[in-house]
Amino acid sequence: MSDNPEQVDFGYRQVGRREKAGMVRAVFDSVAPRYDLMNDLMSLGVHRAWKHVFVTALDPRPRHTLLDLAGGTGDISFGWLRRGGGPAILSDINPSMLRVGLDRAIDRGLIGGLLPLVTDAEQLPLPDRCVDRVSIAFGLRNCTDKAQVLREARRVLKPGGRFLCLEFSRLQVAALRPLYDAWSFKVLPRLGRFAAKDSESYVYLAESIRTFPDQVRLASMMTEAGFSRVTVRDLSGGIAAIHAGWRL
Repeated sequence: MSDNPEQVDFGYRQVGRREKAGMVRAVFDSVAPRYDLMNDLMSLGVHRAWKHVFVTALDPRPRHTLLDLAGGTGDISFGWLRRGGGPAILSDINPSMLRVGLDRAIDRGLIGGLLPLVTDAEQLPLPDRCVDRVSIAFGLRNCTDKAQVLREARRVLKPGGRFLCLEFSRLQVAALRPLYDAWSFKVLPRLGRFAAKDSESYVYLAESIRTFPDQVRLASMMTEAGFSRVTVRDLSGGIAAIHAGWRL
């Protein structure tokens, strides 16, 4: 990482802080039509099981409102609604991703429970203490100011509300790391080029996982943002992890 506050990570590259959002948007403009395929390739389909665990941890309830940050194509919001949760605010900074999510919601008969919102997770146009749950799944690592996202998530939560983050994390099984690295940096870009006609976006996504804060650091960042009772649950040996914290 750079010591220059005006420089931030974009994969393994350092770019201007103001440039990153546009560069990330371009990546997701490229992958939006094949976003589910991208996640299947990156996780060998296991992301579906991780999301099932994540939605269960959100504890959907009819009188609770969910704010789904970087909600993309809607998987978390859909899971919340199917399990009896109240309204879901499906938000994303990228309109092309949100359009895919809304089209999928119409196809699944879930559009009535969704409130779409194009917004930057760092600057939420929502009042203080207005939602019961805030989720972000595979989106925090693409945000420029991750600490600010955490502060905003806490701000909009009601007292007693909970924030949960599902994200690729640090593999804890050292013997598997060479295989995991080979998959990420050699196989995945080739699959991206073959399946989505886009290898560069997949290289960025693999690099962004490696530069994202590990389990301990992200838990510390959540505590610094004001969350209480922060917990971490590794999934698949730490390839992904669920971080959770309460606003008390």
